[in-house]
Amino acid sequence: MLLPLADRTLCYDLVGPEDGEVVAFSHSLAADLGLWAEQVPMLLALGYRVLRLDLRGHGGSRDDSAAYTMDELADDLIAVADAAGIERFHFVGLSIGGAIGQSLALRHPERVLSLLLSDTQSESFPDAASHWGKRIEKLKAARTVEIIADETMGRWLTADYQASNPLRWAQIRATVAGCTVGGYVGCAGALADFDYTDRLHQVRVPVLVTCGSEDPRATPEESRRIAALFPDGRYVEFVGARHVPNVEQPEAFNRVLADWLAHVRESAGA
Repeated sequence: MLLPLADRTLCYDLVGPEDGEVVAFSHSLAADLGLWAEQVPMLLALGYRVLRLDLRGHGGSRDDSAAYTMDELADDLIAVADAAGIERFHFVGLSIGGAIGQSLALRHPERVLSLLLSDTQSESFPDAASHWGKRIEKLKAARTVEIIADETMGRWLTADYQASNPLRWAQIRATVAGCTVGGYVGCAGALADFDYTDRLHQVRVPVLVTCGSEDPRATPEESRRIAALFPDGRYVEFVGARHVPNVEQPEAFNRVLADWLAHVRESAGA
């Protein structure tokens, strides 16, 4: 589905029973809402309603502006939720999606029931300016994200996963390669200029931080530190996974997600 707004068009998918609790997903940079395909059947079987959104310039979403902020990306989910008549939701975010979840909990606390933040960060990395600046120049010159697709896949998924799941691996790689340069650059700019670390103690909803043990950038050590910043924060690690554990270890990730949602529901009813 498409939500045309004054300066952008947002693409989203909403499935499941209208009376089910909503679980909203936000994907990583250079992916799209299909990154959560392994989670949807399980949630539908449990009676949840699933909302997935493409980030600006990713998948079916379009935006012609030159730069985005993390708060603007978070407000896109609120715009979609408003259009769909969704008042409150559980949130699951990966990488930049996890940062978007932090913005939501800080700026729209009345809308968020819980957070699951996977392989993410709470502020821009110290080398953000040089890291993203060089990559942005490279992509603008090439006019395609194809040139970093293999490098990205190497950080996201292990060689063992590629060997045993060649079709799914190829689907995700094609999605990375097909990301618009503007969408990638805009979201990279948001990643290079945000900091929620000193405010996470204000988050009052339950938070689960997860991470692949082999994530080369959003490391387990950093993820444990982030989890400890929340008043009600927990941490779970997926041993052997890299940056996208929900794809690499879907059974384990789904079990953790289902148990987490059940825990939040039981705690709310206590």
